Amino acid sequence: MSVPATNVLSDVLSEWMKTMFESTFTDVKYDFSQITVVPTGDSQFGEFQCNNAMAMAKDLKKSPRQIAQSVVEGIDLHESVEKVEVAGPGFINIYLKTKWMSSALTEMAGRDDLCVPRIGHGHTVVIDYSSPNVAKPMHIGHIRSTIIGNSIDRMHRFLGYKVISDNHIGDWGTQFGIIIMGYRHLLDKVALESSPIEELERIYVASYEKGKADEEWMDKCRAELVKLQAGDVENMQLWRQFVELSLGEFERIYKRLGVSFDHVRGESYYRDRLGDVVAELKERGLATESEGAIVVFLDDEKLPACIVRKSDGGYNYATSDLATVESRVAAYSPEKIIYVTDERQQLHFRQIFAICRKMGVRVELHHVWFGLMRLPDATFSTREGNVIKLEKLLDEAERRSLAIVKESSPNMPEEQQKAVARSVGIGAVKYADLSQNPQSLVTFTWDKALALDGNSGPYLQYAYARIASVQDKYAERFPNSNIKKYPIELIEPVERDLAVKLLQFPETVLRATLSYKPSSVAEYLYDLAKTYSTFYQNVPFLKAEPGVRESRVRLCSVVAKVLRKGLELLGIETPDRI
Repeated sequence: MSVPATNVLSDVLSEWMKTMFESTFTDVKYDFSQITVVPTGDSQFGEFQCNNAMAMAKDLKKSPRQIAQSVVEGIDLHESVEKVEVAGPGFINIYLKTKWMSSALTEMAGRDDLCVPRIGHGHTVVIDYSSPNVAKPMHIGHIRSTIIGNSIDRMHRFLGYKVISDNHIGDWGTQFGIIIMGYRHLLDKVALESSPIEELERIYVASYEKGKADEEWMDKCRAELVKLQAGDVENMQLWRQFVELSLGEFERIYKRLGVSFDHVRGESYYRDRLGDVVAELKERGLATESEGAIVVFLDDEKLPACIVRKSDGGYNYATSDLATVESRVAAYSPEKIIYVTDERQQLHFRQIFAICRKMGVRVELHHVWFGLMRLPDATFSTREGNVIKLEKLLDEAERRSLAIVKESSPNMPEEQQKAVARSVGIGAVKYADLSQNPQSLVTFTWDKALALDGNSGPYLQYAYARIASVQDKYAERFPNSNIKKYPIELIEPVERDLAVKLLQFPETVLRATLSYKPSSVAEYLYDLAKTYSTFYQNVPFLKAEPGVRESRVRLCSVVAKVLRKGLELLGIETPDRI
């Protein structure tokens, strides 16, 4: 992962340490750009550490400790550094100045961006995520693309990128011939009125199953599809009805999840461009006819051939995605286009990206793939009927959360209890997914998805609410205090530990964004909340002496601000009371 030059502390210290190595070994040919400084795992060894002396030992024909000692003996301390020490076989431990950390925290507290580098200014990215299929309810298999993509979207915006979020829905293709046949012959009109998407799904499944047993039925489905693709007025009218009903259903779910898009453009948006794409590929000599189909061979890339027009003259996902890339490049001139889909599409996107490069597309194309979500004994499948509807999951999450909120805050007004339960329940579902490496396989269980303690969304929301309570109590007891005139002082070791963790937030967000891993932010927030809990349990707050009391309340406020922003980047709300 390439990380641009920034003002995050580890980058600044790495540049400083690189200069120290270069000035120490002026007569040595070595790639000093490899010199890096990283956070330590234990504060007794300082806040940061440089371990490059070990890697240099062979080239310099010296022991790592000798190399480290030479650097330390001639070092010019950075303004943020109190001292450096050599430890073990050749580690260089770096201890920060307490006053410098206090000053850095004060600056962080006063900035809306929390000192996160805004590297995205002037850069545009397109992010393609969620992408449900028309005429099918969203199930929990859709949640990964939706919330992982939305978090990547939020992080890019926070870094200053201009983001074009595009929900590329499945609204064109072979399934519509099957649905139209089902609609004409198997429809329950009463059910369509009361639960339109469930009824469309039912007739799709019924029509599909009928087609498996009856080839004549499937031939008729194909005929209806051909009519649709040819622009038949009646079939087009049905198709628009299916799309309109589905978009209404999707939007209702997205509103509950706090997800929105700049564009919702399905495959149908590009259908008039498909022939031109194939023609362009043929003109460039990139596509040839093979057994009646038009194919792009990718032997040089060691990839299977990619069909862009089928032998029956129809187009496929590959053709549509190539047209989509061309359209996005022309419309937005992005530097990156990011696709968030499940692991099964890896080969597809490797083929698409390879063809785009052959066509001269210079935009960075990234496929952020994630592991599938499964039941304990099966993969979700609409055709098999073993899905858990996403709406059911969200309902259950809010129901369980409401019981907890009523128990913890029985005097809270009922409407507020419901609002908090919604935030906690949805937050629990999101965090259960986002806290895992995106590429991990997720086996869904209710208990895991709705866990309300330990490493969970509600645990972090509770930490935030606890700080809000401290701030409220301070304001109540000291209503005339101008708390900002008191400096943040780091007296106890646990306060120093908390300060170091807070100062790591900008780097965490930067690297999480550039690696497309919201899980890095989740892991950081959990560590921060645990560190805060130790702080909260081991030092007095409101009963501390004047000055120290204000310093600690201010330190709490920085923690709250970071928790709030970090959870916001994950799409999770932070109620002041739970």
